[in-house]
Amino acid sequence: MLVRHMFLGLCGAAAGFAVSAGTFAFLIAIGVIPRMIGKCNRAAETMHFENAVILGGIFGNLASVFPGLRFPLGPLFLCLYGISAGIFVGCIAVALAEIINTFPIMFRRSGLKEGLSWVMVMMALGKCAGSLWFFIGKMTVQ
Repeated sequence: MLVRHMFLGLCGAAAGFAVSAGTFAFLIAIGVIPRMIGKCNRAAETMHFENAVILGGIFGNLASVFPGLRFPLGPLFLCLYGISAGIFVGCIAVALAEIINTFPIMFRRSGLKEGLSWVMVMMALGKCAGSLWFFIGKMTVQ
């Protein structure tokens, strides 16, 4: 029985390492991390950015595998985590859309030449409003 549990643990760890390696390779390939570092003008702290992403992946994984795990850090930490997670997911979505040239094609076909930044801001605000409506309204997925 112990050998069976050790084997299952080893298989789970190997699968987790494979998935996390793929996730981080995806983040590097679409350029989220290098672009964030470039926009912040913090090339000297590249290791800090990479460590933050890795630690976020580890803690997010722990939170999803052990949903009963409690972090006694209070509502301020929860707000900070929520904002950070939202910014990160937004960066990934925009980077992926940029890689497949979604926005330039959409703007060219719609004939938009001015106000592109306003369109992007309104899209972000719409996403934020929809998220707030979902979470504040306590909506559930059916």
